[in-house]
Amino acid sequence: MKSSNSGNSKQRGPKTRADDKTRKIKKKTSVLITEKVDYVDYKDTNLLQRFVSDRSKIRSRRVTGNDQQQQREITTAIKNSREMALLPYAKRVTTQRTGGRDRGDRGPRGERNAPVVEEVETVVEAVTEEETGE
Repeated sequence: MKSSNSGNSKQRGPKTRADDKTRKIKKKTSVLITEKVDYVDYKDTNLLQRFVSDRSKIRSRRVTGNDQQQQREITTAIKNSREMALLPYAKRVTTQRTGGRDRGDRGPRGERNAPVVEEVETVVEAVTEEETGE
């Protein structure tokens, strides 16, 4: 019996790149470790604000450098402090609109099916003339 790998096929090993040198990726250190925090308290809003983005989203482990247990403690503390109204669920972010695209000759609001102003004025004048008796 012949094997399926006969003749012209080449053995393929794991792909390696010349530029893929053994890089040491620096692991982020957690704020909890650097400040030697033993217990994550839901009332400590200054600490919890570090783990929340500007739109009040909880930052991921990859960003903060926490391990699983630390991240779990932080998320429960943030959720408890939100429930107690110490931290907001979401912050309102307002952006001012810039000029936008050019609307051409239609004007700023786009006068597509707007009534003609002259016709409205003549109807108003006719009604006022009937009421005054002129």
